[in-house]
Amino acid sequence: MAQKLLVVRNDKIGDFMLAWPALAYLKNASPTPHVSVLVPAYTAPLAKACPWIDEVIIDPGSTAEPSAQRALLQQVKAASFDALLTLFSTPRIAWLGWRAGIPLRVAPATKWAQIFYNLRIRQRRSRSAKPEYQYNVDLARALLNRLALAVPTLPPPPYWPIDTEYREQQRRALLANLQASGGAVAVVHPGSGGSAVNLTVNQYADLIAQIHHRIGKSQRIHWLISAGPNEQPQAQALIRQLAAAGVVANPFPASDSVEAFALQLAGADMLIAGSTGPLHIAGCLNIATAGFYPAKRSATSLRWQTCNSAEKRLYFSPPPHAGETDMMSVDIALAAQAISLFLSKY
Repeated sequence: MAQKLLVVRNDKIGDFMLAWPALAYLKNASPTPHVSVLVPAYTAPLAKACPWIDEVIIDPGSTAEPSAQRALLQQVKAASFDALLTLFSTPRIAWLGWRAGIPLRVAPATKWAQIFYNLRIRQRRSRSAKPEYQYNVDLARALLNRLALAVPTLPPPPYWPIDTEYREQQRRALLANLQASGGAVAVVHPGSGGSAVNLTVNQYADLIAQIHHRIGKSQRIHWLISAGPNEQPQAQALIRQLAAAGVVANPFPASDSVEAFALQLAGADMLIAGSTGPLHIAGCLNIATAGFYPAKRSATSLRWQTCNSAEKRLYFSPPPHAGETDMMSVDIALAAQAISLFLSKY
């Protein structure tokens, strides 16, 4: 019988997407384990679309009523998991795994909640010595070793594999929405979701205008501006500023779920954004990314690197002397030059 694993990454979308390489790693072990995940309702659609996940359990969250917490405990206990892998540890989840009687409980050796785990891995993630997704893979490897499962090599990107023909369908749909027949499709996400500092609307307008005027004569670029539920004002302001600069940009087509947004995004050539959920969705899809990161040590471009192929990954940060949240010192001209060269090539 397959080993039953419960993997927990119950925070933001970007964090969850950076768990996909670890999930792929687990599913490539031998014998193949049964992988369940515990995620909040807002990332559940992505979890259900993940090819490395067999079952999705909804976490009601720390503010849920006691009855909901008891129901979650009973559900986890009834599943008789062989192991729990918590990629980001919190006391509530640590206690849940212990009370559910899961025999092997694995987590980073951090915070007092580690007392509820019996395999604790010291990582010191705040030092940003490697990508977040690699820290997750390291935890998965420790779990497989303890369970005596054959440890695989990490599969290459994409970690969200999508059929080539389906990608082409999505691309044609994006172009049709623009009444265009060809050209590069670049998506810009100026929002931050409240989780990361980002460029200002003015900086994005300057960046896009410079890119557009650099390569506009040799290659047609279609600009789509995406926005989260509370980010429409930023997107509209950017579209207006670009129009004033002589650059046509359109809203990214509306979608009714984050999964639908991701599948549409699969048809784009590049996503330009801060270190947010959409950037890491694009990374899992293995489309090109241009990410903007702060100078903060725990939020570096290495730590929060996208998990697409290295040749499809561009990243930009303020100079080393800049403040942790000072994005105004990002060299927009240098970024525009690099992105222009990339788009001209691909």
